[in-house]
Amino acid sequence: MRSAIAAERRRTSGQILALERSIAGIVEAAEFTSTDDEHDPEGATIAYERAQLSALLRQARDDLTALDGATERVDDGTITTCAVCGGPIALERVLALPTVRTCIRCAS
Repeated sequence: MRSAIAAERRRTSGQILALERSIAGIVEAAEFTSTDDEHDPEGATIAYERAQLSALLRQARDDLTALDGATERVDDGTITTCAVCGGPIALERVLALPTVRTCIRCAS
């Protein structure tokens, strides 16, 4: 269980770094241009792209926090206990979705 969480944590941390670099690149590129990005007929605006990347970054950071919570549940032995009904969560479900907090029945 710990190794599945650790692998997901590494993947999410890498995603956070990549998103931070992308946002920094957009900000840096915008510093040296004087284009009217808001009225560009060729596609999405820089502001839109930055907002989209910021939302993805926020979600990745939330995922990392959820993974920390999963690690705590491994430590206290509640990783396979449903937070809603108190019943068991299938180990396969937890391995596939390390941050899951509910059994299949409660999730649907």
